[in-house]
Amino acid sequence: MSTVRDVCHHVRSKNAGPFWVTFDLFFDGPESFAKYGEAPALGPQLFERLFGADPAFVQRYPVASLNMVKISYARTEPQGGMVERDMHRGQQYVRLLEVELD
Repeated sequence: MSTVRDVCHHVRSKNAGPFWVTFDLFFDGPESFAKYGEAPALGPQLFERLFGADPAFVQRYPVASLNMVKISYARTEPQGGMVERDMHRGQQYVRLLEVELD
């Protein structure tokens, strides 16, 4: 089984404004992008399970010229709430690294 860690040379997460979070998955080449860029394992159900995101508000943007996929979802609560532990969402990508893609 290939994981995100195996086929991406860089993965990051960050805020996309106070109401959205975005993940950038940079695949290690056009072959990996072609094979895994549309993997069902990276679908809305994953973001619902890992982050509590509403699957209806998960959006995927493939960028073939960069061999990358941007996946964004609406935050369950706006940025800066009282219980916010990662206000900039810079550490959220770690949960994706072991996701199996095959």
